[in-house]
This record gives sequence, structure tokens and C-alpha cells, in this order.
Amino acid sequence: MAQTFDVCIRGAGIVGRTLALLLARERLRVALVAPPQARSQQQDVRAYALNASSRAVLQSLRCWPDDEDATPVVGMQVFGDLDGQVQFDAASQDVDALAWIVDVPALEQRLAEAVRYQPQVEIVKEPVEAALTAVCEGRSSSTRAEFGVEFTVTPYPQHAIATRLRCELPHGGIARQWFTPEGILALLPMGGPEGHEVAVVWSLEQALVPQWLDSDEASFTTRLQAISQDALGQLEVIADRATWPLQQAVADRWCGPFAQKSNQSWVLAGDAAHNVHPLAGQGLNLGLADAQALARVLQERDYWRSPSDLKLLRQYERERKAALAPMGLAMDGLQQLFSRPEVPVQMLRNWGMKGFERSGPLKSWMAKQAMGLL
Repeated sequence: MAQTFDVCIRGAGIVGRTLALLLARERLRVALVAPPQARSQQQDVRAYALNASSRAVLQSLRCWPDDEDATPVVGMQVFGDLDGQVQFDAASQDVDALAWIVDVPALEQRLAEAVRYQPQVEIVKEPVEAALTAVCEGRSSSTRAEFGVEFTVTPYPQHAIATRLRCELPHGGIARQWFTPEGILALLPMGGPEGHEVAVVWSLEQALVPQWLDSDEASFTTRLQAISQDALGQLEVIADRATWPLQQAVADRWCGPFAQKSNQSWVLAGDAAHNVHPLAGQGLNLGLADAQALARVLQERDYWRSPSDLKLLRQYERERKAALAPMGLAMDGLQQLFSRPEVPVQMLRNWGMKGFERSGPLKSWMAKQAMGLL
């Protein structure tokens, strides 16, 4: 007898696998499309800043990585291109950590193991029939285009360079970020609270990317040490360098019916639905929040409603678009503000940083928003 599924998830990345596990926990039968992929020769250097909400859902699925692969951020220091500076610390927010810097390969491995032992989830190589198709394929989703969804992309004149560094001094669980005329440098703590390793995300003007992507290690680390003002001492590159273009994007529709099948629907989640600038590290948090919201809407549905019910899916779409809008505006505004080289703008943004540092309740509210506590 042919297997029947409630949900077919296209895309087996972090958001897709998390959604599969959440739906399986609610006794829905899930097909997860994960075609075989060629093994990459390049080291995966990605690391994500996950907030308390994302951590809680992954812990509930028993997929949170071990301590050495999920480093708590106890403080954050943000430096402007003049004398502006903003600092956050976990103690003043009465929390153990502002976020956790998670090694992507370690998280992906934990999710893959959990899916493998979840009987409600079946790994398939190609899409199968299901009441609901959830598209979690990432920013370049082919299924989104297949469904005729308009994906409005605003490209930034920047690319990100990512790698890993070993530092002479321990990072102390502090995430550090510098805004400079050439771009934004973030050094994210890894390897535990007293570790000496950091993940690098350097958002650069596009014209500068080839120079620093292919430069020798001595030149590369010398430049990073200069930008970071030797905050972590001597730096050593310990991984490959990777790059990708930066953009802000959003799909016009996040759900809809299949054209010729009235009893089937589709829905978007994660980067297939939206992209934001990585300067605040919120991209994956937004995607995991999508997965939680969709799973909750389906779990709370009336017993007689199918997972394909468009009323439910539009409820999810409204909720997540409302949550995305202020975050997208804030990230875009900051990117635009710090990409302007004019001296008056430079003075204005640093004055604004100093004012924000003294703002008290506003600063605390922003910290709680970023931590996923509001």
C-alpha cells in the first residue's frame, strides 16, 4: 500500500529538519525531501547566533549541540567608525547568555540523527503527494519559483567573507562587532566560554571581496587585527574562507493552493520566505520561529481541518510577516546608515550610538527583542 503523508517538506536544512521534528511530535506523518548531495571539499565555516527562543525549541527536540559547539555570549561590544560604542551584557538583562554561537555542522548532525530515529518522518529523494507542501529550500528555492511566487530581492553592494580564527587571547564569551567605512566585521566566540577560537563574518564592499578572499593569510590577519584594534591579540586563520552575496528579500505570498489540486496547499518558511542582513545575526532565528509558528498553528487546528486548510496557513503568514517587518526595517536601516561615507552622516550615526548606549529602557527592550524574549 502506498504511504500517505500529511506534510511533504522540501529542503532538509536546519529549518526543514526542525519543522519535520516539530510536526512529527504532533503525530503528523512527514516526508522530508533530502536528495543525495555531492560531498563538498570546502570546510563548512558557518556559525549562527541563536537566541533563547531558538535554543528552547532545539532543546525540546533534544537537538541542542554539546557545550563546545554552542558557546554562550555573555557580552556584546559594538564599535562605530568614530567614537560611538554600544555594549550589552547578560548580567544586566538577568539572563545567563544574550545568545549562543552555534557551529553549523554540529547542529546539522544532531538534527540529522534525530530525524533518522523519528518514525513519523521518512526521508525521500523526490517530492511526494501530501496535503501540505512546506518549502524550506533556502533563498534560491526552485519550488518557490515553480509556484509562481514573486520574491522581491534588494541586493546590497556587499558580500560576506566567513572563516575561523584562533586568537592569542581568550574571547571571554564576548561577541565583538566593528563598523568601518569598508564594511562590518564580527568576531563571534566559539569553543566554550574560555575558548580562543572565533567565527568571522566580514561584510565587505563587493569590489574589495576578491582582494581579501584570495589574499595571503598574513595580510588577511593583519587587516583583521587592525580593524579589531588587537582586542584578541595575534590572529591565526584555521579554516577556509567562504563568501556569499548579501541581500534583503521577501516573498509576496507565503502560502497558496496547488493549481490543479483543491485538497493540497503549499507554504514557505525560512530563507525561502525572507532574507535579512546578517549584521544582527537574526536570520536563522527568524527561520526557526517560522517553523515553531507553523507547527503550532497546525497543532491547534480543529480536528476536522486538514493541514492544507488555507485559513490556517494565512494565519501563520500574517503572524510571521508581522514579526518580520520591524526586524527587516531595522536591519536595512542600519545597513544603509553605516554604508554612507559622508562625514556628517558618520558623525550622526556615532552620536546616535552614544545616545542609544545611554537610553536605558530602549536599550533593554532592544536586547530582549534580539534574545527572542518579547
